[in-house]
Amino acid sequence: MRLFSRAAVLVLVASLLPASGRAQQPLKLAYINSQQILAQAPGRAEAEAQYEREAGTYRQQVQRMGDSLTALIAAYDKEAVTLSPTAKETRQKAIRDRESSYQRRAQELEQRMGQRQQELVQPIMDKVQQAINDIRVEEGYAMVFDAAAAAPVLVAADKSLDITDKVLARLRSTASAAPATKPAAAQRAPAGVRPPKP
Repeated sequence: MRLFSRAAVLVLVASLLPASGRAQQPLKLAYINSQQILAQAPGRAEAEAQYEREAGTYRQQVQRMGDSLTALIAAYDKEAVTLSPTAKETRQKAIRDRESSYQRRAQELEQRMGQRQQELVQPIMDKVQQAINDIRVEEGYAMVFDAAAAAPVLVAADKSLDITDKVLARLRSTASAAPATKPAAAQRAPAGVRPPKP
């Protein structure tokens, strides 16, 4: 396995070396800190606030359903000793049905919250990606790495290769150049959570 890894590295390095007889430009690389960019990206705070407002509505619905189920179980526990076996079975079935309905609805709301978070975050992510790619093309970088990725490949790097501030400046300039738009009032309600928080 180690031999295969070395061979792969040698092939990669050989492919990056200049071809014989003609000079090739050196491979230009850069990196960014995506966490820093996302934390400071224009529109992130507004998207996060919008999401939290909408998610609050769903959390209230889930809380009300949970309270209703808890009350149903408490009432059953209080009256269980006085109920006939048939009445007990009927009430237990009603509790199981309500619990099943509660779990389905809570799962639906969670999915909606996730979808809504994605809807709010996607335009910001698209702008970030566009800014990174524009800078990559303009400055001739072959690749841009993410130093803040979950499994970063970058072990050490020259700080002059960090283009995070350039990306943020580009995002800010495009945000200030774009006309201010108000969110559509008739936009549908939120839908689910759990991709990365905006």
